[in-house]
Amino acid sequence: MKSGKGRRALAALATAIAVGLLGATSAAASTITVGSVLPTGSTPTEFGQVQTFFNAALPEKGVNLTSPVDGAIVRWRVLGAEGGPFYLRVLHATGTGAYSASGTSNPVTPSSAELQTFPASLPVKAGDLIGIDPSHATDKIGVAEVAGANFGKIFPPPFDGATVPASGLFEGKEVELSAEVQPTPKVEALAPESGPVAGGAAVKITGTDFNAASAVRFGETPAAGFTVDSDTQITATAPKSAAVGAVDVTVTTVAGTSPVDRVDRFYYEGCQVPKLKGKRLKAAKKALYRAECKLGKVQRRHVRSAKSKHKVIKQSPKPGKVLASGSKVRVVIGR
Repeated sequence: MKSGKGRRALAALATAIAVGLLGATSAAASTITVGSVLPTGSTPTEFGQVQTFFNAALPEKGVNLTSPVDGAIVRWRVLGAEGGPFYLRVLHATGTGAYSASGTSNPVTPSSAELQTFPASLPVKAGDLIGIDPSHATDKIGVAEVAGANFGKIFPPPFDGATVPASGLFEGKEVELSAEVQPTPKVEALAPESGPVAGGAAVKITGTDFNAASAVRFGETPAAGFTVDSDTQITATAPKSAAVGAVDVTVTTVAGTSPVDRVDRFYYEGCQVPKLKGKRLKAAKKALYRAECKLGKVQRRHVRSAKSKHKVIKQSPKPGKVLASGSKVRVVIGR
């Protein structure tokens, strides 16, 4: 029988393996609600024909008619919906009375006319609004009488990528439709901001909307591992790098990948061996210092050419090799 200490060690190991395989926690991400407040007292109303309904004005305080951020719709809700299947649609007002259709969800069928919530993964841009498409003219959705509200219609429903005008407007009425937008993550700081080319540095990434992160990358290379500590912090292990220099650290969620910015730069420290052949010893030392390398063993060898005397004729490692900071480079000097 294993001791209690041994069982605890095995449990810790299993947890570490699980975290390494999953890469991130499963905490729910913060979202922003777009669309109707879903007021009570609505009436299930037929679409009349297969067309898109969308709220064009919502008077309630604090309501987002359009998405205030770039991101992804992760859930959407309807009230008073009957029939289906229904499709959530993303639209963008052009300012000329027309709307650009940029995306459509998978079909869903409500189980009742009560409040229904459906999962989604639908990209959205700041300024986009939402609409709903039925499958049949007899399909219904809840419509509430709300002073100052109005909803529009587009017939027939547009193809994704098309820009079409609205074909009608219903004053004083609100469609019972809302969505939750998860904002695109944003990296705001790194600590530390540098580490060895060999990798292994534990980097605290701070920013916003990190929950449910699916990937962290250092340049084009995935992190050696990461955990989502909170919606505003990730701890990532820097991977190895084949070059000395700065890379952008990015975080990816269902809402997209964080935009690159100077605050997300991680600098890989190391010795990228410079070309020393033809340099005098003093110049070779300076070149090595600038490259974060050190001068190693110096040998001297007789040469016939006067041009090669007192200069480096051979070096090891070869130029371009990436090593840890402070690595030594051996040279042979002509005499």
